[in-house]
This record gives sequence, C-alpha cells and structure tokens, in this order.
Amino acid sequence: MPVFLVILLLLATGVVPASTAPVAVCAAGPASPAKPDDAVVVEPGTDLSAKTRDLPAGTTFWLTEGKHTLGPDEFGQIIPKDGNAYLGAPGAVLDGGGVNRYAFTQQARDVVIRGLTIRGFAAPRDQGVVNHDSGEHWTIEDNTIEDNRGAAMMAGPRQEILRNCLRNNGQYGINAYRAGDGITGLLVEGNEITGNNTDDWETKEPGCGCSGGAKFWAVNGADIRGNWVHHNHGAGLWADTNNNDFLIEDNLIEDNEAEALFYEISYNVVVRGNTFRRNTLVQGRAFAARGDDFPVGTIYLSESGGEPRLKARTSSVEIVDNVFEDNWAGITLWENADRFCNSPANTSSASCTLLVPSVSSCSSPGIASRPLYDDCRWKTQRVSIHGNKFSTGAACTGFCGRMALLANFGTYPDWSPYRGSSVSDAVTFRQENRWYDNAYSGEWRFVVHDTSRTVGVSGWQGAPYSQDACSSFGDGGC
Repeated sequence: MPVFLVILLLLATGVVPASTAPVAVCAAGPASPAKPDDAVVVEPGTDLSAKTRDLPAGTTFWLTEGKHTLGPDEFGQIIPKDGNAYLGAPGAVLDGGGVNRYAFTQQARDVVIRGLTIRGFAAPRDQGVVNHDSGEHWTIEDNTIEDNRGAAMMAGPRQEILRNCLRNNGQYGINAYRAGDGITGLLVEGNEITGNNTDDWETKEPGCGCSGGAKFWAVNGADIRGNWVHHNHGAGLWADTNNNDFLIEDNLIEDNEAEALFYEISYNVVVRGNTFRRNTLVQGRAFAARGDDFPVGTIYLSESGGEPRLKARTSSVEIVDNVFEDNWAGITLWENADRFCNSPANTSSASCTLLVPSVSSCSSPGIASRPLYDDCRWKTQRVSIHGNKFSTGAACTGFCGRMALLANFGTYPDWSPYRGSSVSDAVTFRQENRWYDNAYSGEWRFVVHDTSRTVGVSGWQGAPYSQDACSSFGDGGC
C-alpha cells in the first residue's frame, strides 16, 4: 500500500494525530528506491560479503526481492568500503537467521543503507546490527530494522537516520556511541521507534541503564525531530553522559514504560514543540507499589543543565511549547549530591565533567575550593520551563501528578565537599531553575528541595520557591 494511503487510513481511524502522521512508517514498510543504472544486482543466495570485498569503493549494490543471508558463521557480515550503497528492491530482506551477529560493520565513510528490511541478527548487549563500529557519515534511511538482538544500529559522527522503522529490537532502536572522540552532528528525523528492549535488560541487570527506544552517549550536536517514539519497554529517548547541544523538536513520544525523555549528566538542550502522552505509567506505578516516594518524571533531568562555557546553540536547558497529556507525572529536575566526578556514587565512573580534564583532578583537598568545587559537578542549572501545557487524567491519585525540583542530603564519600543540604539549597534557590507561563489542568503537586517537602500550588508559587509565575491553574494566570 502506498505511504500516503497508509497515512490517510491512520488519520481516519484516529490512531495517529495529523501532526504526527508522517512518521507512521512501520505500517508502510520500507520505501524502496529506484534502481540505479550502474548498480550491481544481488540475488538471494549471492555472497554479498565477497562481492563487497571484490568490488571497488563507491559501488552501489541492488538487493532484489527475497531473503538474503550471510551464511552460518556468527561473524558473517558485510564490510562496506567508502561510499558504498546497499539498496533494496521491494521485498528485499537481509536476514541474520538468529545466527549472524552483525549486518554492516567496520568504519568506512559515506555508506548508504536504504530500502531494506534487516532482521534476525543477534548482536550482543550494547552492540548494534547496522554500522556496528560507528563509521562516519552513514545514511540509514527508509529501512525496517526489526526483531534483532542488541541495538538495531549504532551511530557515528554525522550519521543521518531518516524515516526508518526501528521496531521490537532486543535492546535499543538506536545506540549512539563511539569510543574515543564521541559523535558530532547526528540527525534523527522522521523515524518510528517502537517496542524496543524486548529482552527486558533492566530486569536482567537492575540498574544497568541499558534499555529503551534510543540511547545517546557523548554526542555533541544532535537534532532529533519529527519522530514517533512509542511503546518502548523503558525510556523513549535517553541521553546519558556528557551529551551537549541537543534539539529535540516536534516529536510524538507516547506510551513508553519509563521516562519519555531522560537527560542525564549532560548539557545544553532545547526541548520544543513535542507531544508527550501516557508515558512513565509502568515505572511510576512500580515505584508507588513499593512505597518509593521519589518523583518519577516524564521528562527527567538528572544532573543536567545549561553551561555557557560549552559551545552549543543554547547555553541553557529550555523546555518550551510542549504538550503533556495523561502521563504519570510532569518534569523532574534532580541533582544527586553524592554524584560527581571521582565519586564512587557516579555510575559513569570513568567519566568526568566536560569542564575538568581528568577524573583524578576531582579529589581532596582541591575539590573543596573553586573552581573544582563547581566544575567537578554535573549541575542541574539554568533550566527554563515555560509555555507548556500539563494535564493529568482523572485516575491520577497517590504519587502521580507531580512536578519536582530537588536533591538529596549529601552523605558520601566522607571526603565529599557536598555533604549536607548544600546541593538541595543550590538546585532549589541558586541555580536559575525556573517554571513560568505554563498552563495546568487537573490536580498537581510539587516536590521541592528534597523528597520530604511536597506543596500545593500556593506553596509552589509563593515564597520561598516563587515558581510558575504567570502560569494558569484553571485561572487566567497573569
């Protein structure tokens, strides 16, 4: 069925709202490109690995209809050369048979993967099937990459991930990680990212932080726009450890079991014009069932904030003009007083902030004095939340329907200069974190300073917190 007919059908049935219809790509299947005149035709049963090895860089391969395989060896794989393209005719499938680990590997540049269904590969945890080694400037577009173990793909510098169906993979739809210098200039646009983490890694390895729709590590400069991110078993989008300069815009993010967006020990992001629906319900209910009063957020900023000293399109975290409907909660701004560079409580133990050259620099006694006292922390600071619409459902009772701005009482390690309430005081009063000009419907409560303090609207807007100036709570605001 043509893509435009699929879109019209989805609109008619009310499955996808008009603003998000262009990303409903899984129902349509891969959009097959036209066959170039100079393409090398590859029939099922052809040894594509050998053909790639024998032909020069810049070759275009045309995979015809049918199931293409890479043989019985678990390390059977295609190693592209610079400028190679792999295009799929309608019905072309590259199938790992549950045996091959990877489809496309190594670090060629300017590779194109288009119009294929790629399935049945068995990548290990934290590894990916397509662009396994995070090669530079790969264009991965109009594919269906589904039912694989590990991640559907890795991402490298200047990678373009366009209009793909990334569905039902064992760990992630996208794992954006490259050892060494990290990743710059990533574009993720128009994809449907759904049903990932089928292997339920957070249950297998509690606290691993290794699940969800897409995960980003040390990415400097990313545009994530116009995607439909839904029904992932974990977070929808998760940026973890020294990411910077993100634009997350015009996405529909809904029905993910954990956070819609988790931005962790990272910097400088604009979250604009997105719709967040029915996220975090599974995670929030699990916390509530065990009596954990931590304010689970639909957007969760954990030790993340604006930093003017880092080059980016913004020097803040701006969350603006988004719609939040029937999620477990709203936005949580959190700063763990015990988590800093060189602290045993930092789960990213090999990493330091982007302001300090080495982990060992953040040690006693120097860390107790400025500038290290400030620069050894990932700070939740310079966060501006405005122009958003927040609504809760009628069934929201107990721990749901909360907004939060808080930290914990610092206790660890014994040489930490952040013990006591110093971080709670800073994140609440001194780090330029502001809500204003928002519109609320339903019942909302606000956890502020630490988990022991929950206030209503008047307490949140009044002294000493003075949040949500000119916001409306069923009234006209200012």
